[in-house]
Amino acid sequence: MNLVIVESPAKAKTINKYLGKDYLVLASYGHIRDLPSKNGSVDPENEFKMLWEIDSFSKKYLKEITNAAEDSTKIILATDPDREGEAIAWHVKEVLEEKKLLKGKELERVVFNEITKSAILEAIKNPRNIELHLVEAYLARRALDYLVGFNISPILWTKLPGSKSAGRVQSVALKLIT
Repeated sequence: MNLVIVESPAKAKTINKYLGKDYLVLASYGHIRDLPSKNGSVDPENEFKMLWEIDSFSKKYLKEITNAAEDSTKIILATDPDREGEAIAWHVKEVLEEKKLLKGKELERVVFNEITKSAILEAIKNPRNIELHLVEAYLARRALDYLVGFNISPILWTKLPGSKSAGRVQSVALKLIT
C-alpha cells in the first residue's frame, strides 16, 4: 500500500477517489508539532536547537499516520507547495524517522497546485525531495517568532491588556512606535 499525507481531510477524501485502492490518503490537519511556549524551546547558545512538541489535537491524527506508515511500502508527502506545507512534510518525515518507520520504505514529496485528477496523477509521477531551503526559512521564522515574541509579549500584555502576543513583525512595529 502507498500512504499519501496531505494537510486537510477534505483534500484527503477527494484525492483518495482519484488514486484508487492502492493508496490510502490521510490528513495531518496542519502542523503536527510546534515549539512549546516555555523557556528553552529555542536555544540560541546551541546553534538555535529547537525542542518540538506534539500537541494533543495532533496526537490522534499522527497515530493514524504512524499506524498506516507501518503497513505502507511507500510514503508520499503531498502537503501544500508553500513554505508551511514543506515544513509540515518535514515534520511528518522527522516523526516517522524518530519512530523508525521509514526503514525499507520509499519516501517521496509531491506537490500540486490544483485538486484535479490530472494534477494529482502528474504530481505522483514526478516526485521530488523536501526542499530544505523552504524548511530552513520556516525554522528561522519560528525561531524569531519564539525568541522575540516570547520576550516582548509579557511586556505587551501589561501595557495593552487583552492583547494576545507579539511576534517578529509586531515587535518591529512596537519598537517604531515607542
